[in-house]
Amino acid sequence: MSLPLWTLDAFTEAAGGEVRGDAGAEISGISIDSRSLEPGDAFVAITGDRLDGHDYVAAALEAGASVALVSESRMSDLPEDGRYVVVDDPLEAMRQLGVAARARTDARIVAVTGSVGKTGTKEALRLTLEQSGKVHASVASFNNHWGVPLTLARMPADTDFGVFEIGMNHADEIRPLVKMVRPHVAIITTVQPVHLEFFESVEKIAQAKAEIFEGLEPDGIAILNKDNRQFDLLKFLASTSGVSQIHTFGEDGSADSHIENVAGFPGGSSVDARVLGQEITYKIGATGRHHVKNSLAVLTAVSDLGADLAKAGLALDAMRSPKGRGEVSRLPVTGGEVALIDESYNANPASMRAALAVLGESQVTPPGRRIAVIGDMRELGANADRLHGELSKPITENGIDAVYCAGPHMHSLWQQLPQELRAHYCEEAKDLEEVLLGDVRPGDVVMIKGSLGTRMGPLVEALKNEFPPADDSAAA
Repeated sequence: MSLPLWTLDAFTEAAGGEVRGDAGAEISGISIDSRSLEPGDAFVAITGDRLDGHDYVAAALEAGASVALVSESRMSDLPEDGRYVVVDDPLEAMRQLGVAARARTDARIVAVTGSVGKTGTKEALRLTLEQSGKVHASVASFNNHWGVPLTLARMPADTDFGVFEIGMNHADEIRPLVKMVRPHVAIITTVQPVHLEFFESVEKIAQAKAEIFEGLEPDGIAILNKDNRQFDLLKFLASTSGVSQIHTFGEDGSADSHIENVAGFPGGSSVDARVLGQEITYKIGATGRHHVKNSLAVLTAVSDLGADLAKAGLALDAMRSPKGRGEVSRLPVTGGEVALIDESYNANPASMRAALAVLGESQVTPPGRRIAVIGDMRELGANADRLHGELSKPITENGIDAVYCAGPHMHSLWQQLPQELRAHYCEEAKDLEEVLLGDVRPGDVVMIKGSLGTRMGPLVEALKNEFPPADDSAAA
């Protein structure tokens, strides 16, 4: 029989709280959402920008929560017969739970940040490390001020490997989170011009990403992208933070882990590489050169954490791009099928270029076309129009046949596109739906991408609803 995630006594002590009511002696999980809570979970009533968890405590208790972690100031609003651990601030208490969870485990920990590729790299680390032990990793993109402590608090004491994604869009966000996580290995996938609305320059973004070095355990290892323009700055910042071991990855043969040969195939790539001096050949079950490069960081971390490199390489064949981040669906249409690449979760100049490169590598069946359906990239500040316009170059370089644009900033790109590539432009993504559904034809490969606020996701769902795939979860 497996041990509980927390005993009530350990949970209460770590949270710095007081038990009231008939709380369960064991806690099997931790939840901040009453809708997905499982019986036996502790419900943490955190207050967010829009919602206050205390409004859902009654529902959580009704759903079988073993206990609710609540604020003393809200007790008068809660059911009198409830079961509670009472604290001053539930979010701060969850942070303390995370710190306690980290302190009680002997797990080897890796943390990932970067402008692009954090979630994909995190998922690849989960997949590869599972070959060598029990893995605990962030779900979805739980990488912020509540997602990281929640993931820590959910980590079982007997975890062998912990994988944490840490994000930011302002300076000083990574530092407190990484000091909780205390990784043995820290990866920065790349630094690119994203969140420029909040930063003066790309160098300032690099400095913010470099906060991850400040939480590394003694003798910890930093893994850096040697091909990135900010490499020298990141290396310097790592050294000034006391990091003594730096491992590099990239396409250049001088990197500690580098590509020697890549062959693409439908749905993935075959890679010959050298990882920290070891030759390895493996397949990746997701398309795109960016996945190939980030796989080097993943395998370097696997080796640095003491896990089995050969088994990790074999595991990458099972890697798939998740929904909204490159998932490929085959949509049956009259006379054939359309390949749909769903990149609708988010966008910035670097990830947009990577997605256009994947589209350019995609094989089309005549009379099919490579179609880019792209929406505004947010948080780019004063340079937004220029950065959108500069996408015309990767569009033409990757042999894109037709471009559909949505959003005010995308008009800058629209004006620079060759006339023969202009399919349709509108200010709102929803106005592309009817045109797109009427235009797709057998053999097309359609890539849809834009920042979350541009709402490109409904276009993906519209295509799937009009042409239902046989297996909606299947990746090509």
